[in-house]
Amino acid sequence: MIRKNSTYLPGALEQLVGGARHTVAVALPETGNFEKNVLRTLSRNASPLVVRVLRGEQAEQAWQPWLQLPHKRVDARMNEGELRRLLVVDGAVALVQAPTDAPDGQLTVVNDAAAVRVLELHFAAAWSRGRGIADHLRFSPRMRTDMTRGILELLRDGNTDETAARKMNVSLRTYRRHVAEIMRELDATSRFEAGARAVELGILAPGLTDRAHKRAHPGPWHPAESLS
Repeated sequence: MIRKNSTYLPGALEQLVGGARHTVAVALPETGNFEKNVLRTLSRNASPLVVRVLRGEQAEQAWQPWLQLPHKRVDARMNEGELRRLLVVDGAVALVQAPTDAPDGQLTVVNDAAAVRVLELHFAAAWSRGRGIADHLRFSPRMRTDMTRGILELLRDGNTDETAARKMNVSLRTYRRHVAEIMRELDATSRFEAGARAVELGILAPGLTDRAHKRAHPGPWHPAESLS
């Protein structure tokens, strides 16, 4: 395990991504130098890599550089949960960004097989909760509003229309109109199916009790801390 400051990022990525032969998995919480350097290095690697990119950015234009990478098979998903900058190459070596409030914090290059496997599992868990970019982009902007998310949470949790309208502080008629629009957007035939479909597509997390949620999510994941 090697720790360096952010000035070593381009060189570290050149060594890791430049030498990739099969797969590259990358998690990105936002746009920035980390993403730009990964894209630049990937574009110079002529191998027909499989690239899995997971990010929180929702804007369509943010995905285009990834989808246009030459000679690469790119699979992209969006996850609105907390992500950390992470790169895993060929399942053998990884690079993580230390948890910090600074835009570009300390880098950790991980080459221990067991530690890399842990990072792969964390990535896989976040990946499984994400939704494909094609599914995300086909939804209208209305499906990404706080109002829609609130209604979907109420549907998922099995609230009656009357209870849900009261919780949303809207009239029953207005609530039912919103539900009808959401069901049409999700191609759902029932309220339960709409909630389930939203979870399936990653728009919502599965419903959990507070106690189960705390067990499943004890706190934000900080890769560098878990490897210390």
